[in-house]
Amino acid sequence: MIDPRAPADVVSRLRAAGCVFAEDEARLLLEATTAAADLTALVDRRVGGEPLEHLLGWAEFRGRRIAVDPGVFVPRRRTGFLAEQAVGLARTRAVVLDLCCGSGAVGVAVAAALPEVELHAGDVDPAAVACARRNVGAVGGRVYQGDLFDGLPADLRGRVDVLVANVPYVPSGEIAWMPPEARDHEPRRALDGGPDGLDVARRVIAGAPGWLAAGGSLLFETSEDQAPAALALVRAAGLLPRVAVDDELGATVVIGTRS
Repeated sequence: MIDPRAPADVVSRLRAAGCVFAEDEARLLLEATTAAADLTALVDRRVGGEPLEHLLGWAEFRGRRIAVDPGVFVPRRRTGFLAEQAVGLARTRAVVLDLCCGSGAVGVAVAAALPEVELHAGDVDPAAVACARRNVGAVGGRVYQGDLFDGLPADLRGRVDVLVANVPYVPSGEIAWMPPEARDHEPRRALDGGPDGLDVARRVIAGAPGWLAAGGSLLFETSEDQAPAALALVRAAGLLPRVAVDDELGATVVIGTRS
């Protein structure tokens, strides 16, 4: 049993398990409970490889706490750059659509940064939709369940100013090399982008022009190596392509704008 009055014991166990930020994680776990039995259970689960965010029930994303349930994709720090790019393209009263929304973190970040945003979000995973409804609903948005565009209301067609999609883009053959906390505890369909990592992106790009308003933009994250192929797909769909990169975060965002 771990004594909550002995934080060094928590740090020691986390560090031994390979947690790089053991001190920070220990502080958060100690803040989550003051009961020795509960703390011990949380530390055991973290040492066993469960994501810290699933244990806490939230993830920090662009300065906000986003609810994240077990089995739901955990928003990455680098994806904050995707949200930042979306904010830069949006405007007051923009219609924003967050596809492959997971917890809804990206859409919430955009809506929180701009006044009077009309926010919609969608995901195929029922667990993600249930989680996103808490986050997105808190900022006045709506969440739909369906495969990409399938679950969206028809009256969104041609009205979307910013379509942001945190598509899965890890090539299927590289899933096995991901950290266990992602590989074993997040839904594979939120990670696996097919043989070259662009299968879901292709479908989003193909459908985007019919949903974007004139001057509206599609934004999605890729790896640096995938960006040239993704830009070619965006161009072939009739959208004006460009790429934005944040070297510090290791983030690459492909953008396609409808003329």
